[in-house]
Amino acid sequence: MRRKNLIARKKANRNQFLKNKKIHYLYSKFKSIILKSIKNKSFALAVSGGPDSLCLAFFGKLYSLENNNRIKVLIVDHKLRKESKKEAIKVKKLLTQKKIPSRILSWKGKIPSKNIQKNARDIRYSLLSDFCLKNKIKYLLTAHHEGDQIENFFIRLSRGSGVSGLSSMSVYNSYSKNLKIIRPFLNFTKDDLKYATLKYFKNYIKDPSNKNEKFLRIKIRKLNKILMEDKKIFDAKKIKKTINNLTLAKNALSFYKTKAMYKYTRFVPKKSSNGYEQKCTISKNIFLHEADEIVFKLFSEVLSEVSKSYYPPRSKKILNLIDRLKIKKVHKSTLGGCIVESDSNNIIISKELNKRKISNQLKNKNFA
Repeated sequence: MRRKNLIARKKANRNQFLKNKKIHYLYSKFKSIILKSIKNKSFALAVSGGPDSLCLAFFGKLYSLENNNRIKVLIVDHKLRKESKKEAIKVKKLLTQKKIPSRILSWKGKIPSKNIQKNARDIRYSLLSDFCLKNKIKYLLTAHHEGDQIENFFIRLSRGSGVSGLSSMSVYNSYSKNLKIIRPFLNFTKDDLKYATLKYFKNYIKDPSNKNEKFLRIKIRKLNKILMEDKKIFDAKKIKKTINNLTLAKNALSFYKTKAMYKYTRFVPKKSSNGYEQKCTISKNIFLHEADEIVFKLFSEVLSEVSKSYYPPRSKKILNLIDRLKIKKVHKSTLGGCIVESDSNNIIISKELNKRKISNQLKNKNFA
């Protein structure tokens, strides 16, 4: 009887919030997106404490009650700021008040002092993906919304990105063979997410780095507000339409890139201290028979696949590498955690062994 009463109470609590027409509409949109992939399977949620990620926790809880899913709400303490541990604990308490169990994932590696936002992103995805892999969770939900999509577009525009970069994020994306990332809020406005969060949690955590103008994202955010003041010139719908058009172009290029991968590349296992890792051989004939954009996309994918990195190196670095490989018959360099070697006919890309691991291996060897 106790279990039945508990289930009935949970359902009543869920129905109470869904009586709100706006929340019901937003939740229905959210559900239609994740239902296609997740159904009743386990999934994880990345929650930082902002209004968008707390809304993700709220809707994730509603969905799990409705479909009997096992969910993991994950908070990352990247240790990049002194306050990060306290902030993570605040988020956990806020979730606990709503009976949403959560777990803090703390970074234990070296704390980077440069390129803070990129390193924070890399640390976040490393901790989240490792947790999901260990717990056999195949789906990770993040709270990226319409505003993030538009900011990404302008950031990549400022860096001279091509079609792939400017098409920005997609709702469904593969992080690895074992983990898919779903961004159900990409067509939601931040104001709508904040509305739902305040109705449920009454509060949210403010990230102090959102005011720090030394970060490019914050500068772009302020510029974006100025641009959007006159909707006759710029508005979110027009930017989204451009992103959608670029996405269609990217998909077409991806089709031809896949054909080129099949024709010019060969992945083989390479024995290393960690077991077997992939290395890739690329025929230099690709430079003679494929368009530059196809070559660029292929190298981006190979570098990510071999290094096991979600994001490839910056486009400028990849293009410089390709130019050197075209000119030099024999070449050796490193990029994006990979060793790149070539002769007159082929290019071989293999994973670079971490210097710290090499040092430890040498210390542990017994020399006669």
